[in-house]
Amino acid sequence: QVQLVESGGGLVQTGGSLRLSCVASGTIVDIKDMGWYRQAPGKQRELVADINKDGIGNYADSVKGRFTISRDNARNTVYLQMNSLKFEDAAVYSCHAAVRTLYLTMLYRDYWGRGTQVTVSE
Repeated sequence: QVQLVESGGGLVQTGGSLRLSCVASGTIVDIKDMGWYRQAPGKQRELVADINKDGIGNYADSVKGRFTISRDNARNTVYLQMNSLKFEDAAVYSCHAAVRTLYLTMLYRDYWGRGTQVTVSE
C-alpha cells in the first residue's frame, strides 16, 4: 500500500505565502507524475500543478507565476510553494502520485492524499 500525507496548509492573509509538502510512503518501486489538486466548496476538483520525474512542471493558468511545484525524488516528496495568495486560492489541496508498486509489471496506479486546508483571508 501507498500513503500520501500532506502538510503545510493553514490560514494566511491575501498576498501571503504557504509551502505545501506531500510525502509518499509504502511499497514504492517508482513514482511517475506527482501533483497538487484543489477543491473549493461547491466547485469541482481542479489541477493546480503537476510535475514529472525530470522536474518539468505544468500549471493551471490561474496560478502561473505565483505557484511553484518541485519534487525530491530521493524522498518521494512533492512541494508546492504558493506566493501572492488570493482569496480564490482557498481550498482543500490534495496530493496525487502515479506509483508503481510491483517490480514485475510496469503498471502505475493513482494515489491520493487526504488533503490539507488552505484558507486565505481578505
